[in-house]
Amino acid sequence: MGEYSPLEVAYESAYYDNGSMTKRPVLTHTREELAAALKPLTGSRALVMTMGALHSGHLELVKQAKAHGDHVIVTIFVNPTQFAPGEDYDAYPRTLEADMDALETVGADVVWAPSPEDAYPEPVTVSIDPGPIARVLEGKTRPTHFGGVALVCTKVMGLVCPDVALFGEKDAQQLAMLRHVFRQLDVPVTVIGVPIVRDADGVALSSRNRYLSDEERVRARALNQSLTLGVEAGRAGAPATQIIDVIRGHVEATGDIDIDYIALVDDGTFDILGAYGSAELTSADSLRPATLNQAGEREYRLLLAVKVGATRLIDNMPFVAPVEQGNAGE
Repeated sequence: MGEYSPLEVAYESAYYDNGSMTKRPVLTHTREELAAALKPLTGSRALVMTMGALHSGHLELVKQAKAHGDHVIVTIFVNPTQFAPGEDYDAYPRTLEADMDALETVGADVVWAPSPEDAYPEPVTVSIDPGPIARVLEGKTRPTHFGGVALVCTKVMGLVCPDVALFGEKDAQQLAMLRHVFRQLDVPVTVIGVPIVRDADGVALSSRNRYLSDEERVRARALNQSLTLGVEAGRAGAPATQIIDVIRGHVEATGDIDIDYIALVDDGTFDILGAYGSAELTSADSLRPATLNQAGEREYRLLLAVKVGATRLIDNMPFVAPVEQGNAGE
């Protein structure tokens, strides 16, 4: 091992206090600081990427990461390349000090919180097209979004060199897209999806929940409730159209919720097998082989995007069904 620079020595001393790992993560901003903070770390690395405004769902990612790596690195960065003009980039909450306090409670080792200039030290002239998965559902209304996510995530993989990277299933399409991109580009990282964390009322944790009024929060429960009904129908062998109708019926009965889309997808390929609203079915000639688990059951996921008041919310729920039992994908 080469000699440590003064910066690396400073970061190494920050990790240890009489031989014990300190609780508060080491905070870095520049690429040089990140590299110096990573150098003393021996063993495997687990990465959790966030945009900050951390809640219990993010902290669950960090807790899970500790089970998959000797050291946990967290990024906090509101990435400008995934926002289109007119979107809420400037308004996105930035709460670094509170985020650091939260991460101290779950044992992250290093935090990289770069400025846009640190993340993109030269003008961005390279782009990544993730393919068809980036142009449906969330990508249909935000056509540049997933390309920006793929770009920043690929860059961070190169800077951190993690053994595993954990992403929340709350953003299921993003998770599927990143798995596809990393596989196609031979990025040497294992991607692990972490199930959605929900509040006691069933609402999926999201930074956007803070914008809901008390009344809107009550209506937002319909997302989890309707998806649960859809999963029950799917497991019972209902066809895709019936599953979609069950979800739509419950949401509409709740009232004052605008549906963007409802979709039933293959959880591996993300081919759209059932659709309502802005979602569109994958054409028959583009469908890929079904994703099956070890028991021979097909893996599905239901996705729902709505507006409750002025706040856009997304939610999803996976399920499996025996191939011979029903025809959810037909």
